[in-house]
Formats: sequence, structure tokens, C-alpha cells
Amino acid sequence: MGDNRLSSDYVNAQRNKRGITLDLKRPEGVAVLKRLVETADILVENFRPDVKTKLGIDYDSLSAVNPRLIYTSVSAFGETGPYRTRPGFDLIAQGMGGLMWLTGYENQGPLRVGMSPADMSAGIFAAMGTFIALAERERSGRGQWVQTNLLSSQIMMLDYQAMAWLMDKRIPQQRGNDHPQIVPTGVYESSDGYFTLSTVGNDSYHRLCRAIGAPELIDDARFTDARLREQNRDAMNAAINDATRAKTAAEWVDILNAAGVPAGPIYKLDEMFEDPQVQETGIATKLDHPVLGEIEILGQPITLSRTPASFRNAPPELGQHTEEVLAAAGYDSDEIARLRRENII
Repeated sequence: MGDNRLSSDYVNAQRNKRGITLDLKRPEGVAVLKRLVETADILVENFRPDVKTKLGIDYDSLSAVNPRLIYTSVSAFGETGPYRTRPGFDLIAQGMGGLMWLTGYENQGPLRVGMSPADMSAGIFAAMGTFIALAERERSGRGQWVQTNLLSSQIMMLDYQAMAWLMDKRIPQQRGNDHPQIVPTGVYESSDGYFTLSTVGNDSYHRLCRAIGAPELIDDARFTDARLREQNRDAMNAAINDATRAKTAAEWVDILNAAGVPAGPIYKLDEMFEDPQVQETGIATKLDHPVLGEIEILGQPITLSRTPASFRNAPPELGQHTEEVLAAAGYDSDEIARLRRENII
């Protein structure tokens, strides 16, 4: 969980949680965990496969305690296979999962994505699998083992890029800010910086040409259909940039959207959170923190009409809720005191 419990990353990831301490390297600690598991619906863990087996907290061990338990594992490379015992992080999955090869500009080497897509997607897939298992348990009455990993989650997120190889045996190349097949789509120059635009099909392309004041590009023999525009990508992009340098990015965003051509600004993070539409989504929300006071944190991108997300509790201090959680599991004060004296908790 890290040492700095006031860091933005910790505050974001651990809000609305309770925190306990428990030494799982000792049999008494494992016994406490098993007692908690007796009434648990879901357990989520990210130990390497060999580690959880050695500790005695693997799926078989815990499902024997509670057959209704949904046990969700998020590993680096999977529960089986030659890399199952390797440690791994998001960057390793980005490289092995093909993303870094696809990102950046041709002949300039691989490029790391500016956030943690393998971590994020593995978490999302783990949540999806967990709730599927929870729904299935309503019918069967039985729990099950839900598994995902950083590597396969990263590969899944490649989507059509992965399918280019699986079906067509074609290795996609780095395209920088361009779409690999659809031209023009990407980042274009303005008088004060850059903006994004996207077209799909000839109608959209024709609207773009008229909106930027370059209708002659519609009948230009190099660009008359999608295949030719892809073949002449550099010339197409250069022609659009020649036209779009005449106005600001904000002007082009308004002009193109009015013409039915999707376009948007490229924001720094402070600009992003100042945008009225971003504010309308509620993706930034406020939370009272006992040390930091009122702070802003990321909200949820999902809105539920009857049971919207709420942010009730600041992230826990180390072991803040140990006694509360153990008491709820049936431990009395003497047992809890003994566990503390023996450094089990």
C-alpha cells in the first residue's frame, strides 16, 4: 500500500476502504484470514501463483472454508505457463503485450503509454469477471475462481490491432498520432497549437474539406476514396495542415463540430478539468480527508440512476480498522489483544 498515505495515488486508490494488518506468513495469520473468509462473498488477491500456494491462501484452500466464495486473482502473466512465477508490472505488460511497439513514430523506437493501461484494464476485467461470477452464484449457489492478468488484459485492449495479425497475418506499424487505417484522422496543426479530428467515409471527408476551405481536395485524384487516402497519408495530412494553420484550435473545434466532423482540443490536465463538459460529468468530486481537509478526487465514469456512487470515507491509516473487522468476525477483545501481542495483527 506504500508508505505515503497522503499521496494522491494512495488517496485515489484506497478511498471508501477499511484497512487491517495481518501477518500471512504465520499460521495464526492465515487462520484469521480463513475466519474472515467464512462469511465473505468476494476475495481479490494479486499474489504470484507460487506465493499464495506456499502461504496456504490459494483458491482450493479458501474455497474449502467457504464454497460460496468468489476468489478473484489478478496476476502479471496468469496462473499457468512458463512465466507464472515471474514478477511483473504495467510497463512489462505494455512491452510484452505489443502496445509499446504500436505506440510512437516509425523508426523512433517503442514508446510507453502515458498511464497504466495494463493495470487499469486488468482491474476492470477482474471486476467484470467477479460480478459475472456473483450473478452466476445466484443460480448455482457456488462460488468460483476468477482469473485475469496484466498481459492478457493488455493484449485484449489492442482490439483490431491484435486482430490484424490473428486474422490477416499483418503486423501493424507505428503511426504516431494517426489512425492505422482511417485517413484523415489524427492530430492537426492550428495557428496556436494542435487539435484532433476524425473522419469516417467519404461523406465525412467531404464535410471536412468544405469546412476547412479546401473543397478542391474532394476531387483530388490522390484522395478520392479511403484506400487512396491511406496510400497517400503524408500528402493528405500535409494538405489539411496547410489549411488548418489559418485558425486557432478552438476555432477549428467549433467549425468542424458544426459541420458534423468530430473534432476536439488537446488539453493539459488543468485545462481538462476546467472544461465545462468534463465538469458536468462529475468525474472530479470532493472528499473530506481528516488530515488534508476537503480535497478533489476522481469520481466514477459510471452513473447509476437509483444508487449513484458515493465517497464516504477517506483512505485508511495502516491497520486502522483491524479491531473493528475482527470483532465483526466474532473475535472478542481478549483474542484481539493476544493477536496484537503476538504481532499477528
